[in-house]
Amino acid sequence: MAKTKTHTRFVCQQCGRVSASYMGKCPQCGAFDSMVEEIVHDEPAAKKGASNVRGLTGRSEPQPISKVGGEAEDRVHLPIGEFARVLGGGIVSGSIVLVGGDPGIGKSTLMLQMAMEMARVQRVLYVSGEESERQIKMRAVRLNDKKLPDNLMLVTETNLEIILSHVHASKPDLLIVDSIQTVYLTELDSSAGSVSQVRECSSQLRELAKSTGVSVFMIGHVTKEGNIAGPRVLEHIVDTVLYLEGDRFQAYRLLRSVKNRFGATSEVGVFEMREGGLSEVTNPSEAFLAERLINAAGSSIAVTMEGTRPILVEIQGLTSPTQFGNARRTANGVDFNRLLLITAVLTRRVGLKLAEQDVFVNVVGGIQIDEPAADLAIAAAIASSWKDLPVKADVVFIGEIGLAGELRMPSQMVARLREAQKLGFKTAIVPKALRKGEEYPKGIEIVEVRSLDQALDAAIKKS
Repeated sequence: MAKTKTHTRFVCQQCGRVSASYMGKCPQCGAFDSMVEEIVHDEPAAKKGASNVRGLTGRSEPQPISKVGGEAEDRVHLPIGEFARVLGGGIVSGSIVLVGGDPGIGKSTLMLQMAMEMARVQRVLYVSGEESERQIKMRAVRLNDKKLPDNLMLVTETNLEIILSHVHASKPDLLIVDSIQTVYLTELDSSAGSVSQVRECSSQLRELAKSTGVSVFMIGHVTKEGNIAGPRVLEHIVDTVLYLEGDRFQAYRLLRSVKNRFGATSEVGVFEMREGGLSEVTNPSEAFLAERLINAAGSSIAVTMEGTRPILVEIQGLTSPTQFGNARRTANGVDFNRLLLITAVLTRRVGLKLAEQDVFVNVVGGIQIDEPAADLAIAAAIASSWKDLPVKADVVFIGEIGLAGELRMPSQMVARLREAQKLGFKTAIVPKALRKGEEYPKGIEIVEVRSLDQALDAAIKKS
């Protein structure tokens, strides 16, 4: 009988690099104390061969691409509209979705709400490795005071072999695993949550989804840097990667798609955390502007694009004489380096004396803005605060700022303007279009400017 040989190796838990010896710092990703020892069992040579090769279906034959079915994928209707929007219109059979987010942000709550809704039309198996069935039942009763669906089955298990046996026995249409970091395979000697366990368990769940048509949703933990724990290969295994974002002290949660093979990336669904769980916010622009103080200095409205959805947000700016040697720059909801760039352009090109001013910028509602189309609104909020003059109440700002003080045209301008018009804004200050494209909406006044100086003159009320 061939003997099985064992050896040890060290694997980085951040990037997956393998080393024969321990290293205090990973040479690939630079993480400290991330190397974990693992015991590897070499398979006997007799077992290695074509018969032992694993695949998605076990058997596959090459065929011409012209013979492959090209019909649109079938989607299962998801009653939670914001969730369905992020997924691309519904749940695709045989897909595998990874949902990540900070601890306590609401991942398990959202998955349980989805499970209860889908159990009315499908058979759902909810596997938890962190909570007992009793705990899940208590949360389900709190989220839904109606009769709980009989098609929702609960099981507490972390052994993947047993989980797969439950799947084959119960034959669900939808499988939810909470969370992938608690699941393990007995054939691997590493602990649950390690790189090897997470990668192998995810691969087997992917094979289950592709070979049987079961839709699989996995909850993933995130590191302190905000990335899903484990190597980046975990995000390459799945079809869709969703992040549930938001400040736990704020009521709003954003479900953001960062990878989607069946829909648009960077799509966003907005939810509000209430006593009965996560509630959909169908008009996020109106929700973000509900508490806006009209005619207040240092406030402006930006029109941002989250995927295919335009969202209006209030940007607040505040300037105050510094009490220290170096002026401070504080950004909440916008990129810090972008704030430094806008502040420098305002100082150099517009003539605002901000060198001895502390500058603070905040995006109301806890939303994070990454696109440069909000530059003009940020600059208007800072200039309004410095001059102590309010921005006109019915004006929105759309435009990217260059280092020369010029304004540049962002994408999807028509969709942004239509959203602003729908919410009652009368004027939009935008960059001058050098190339004519789609016609702008007729119900909103378009003020086209070439420079930041001209935009501020048109927007800020004169004293």
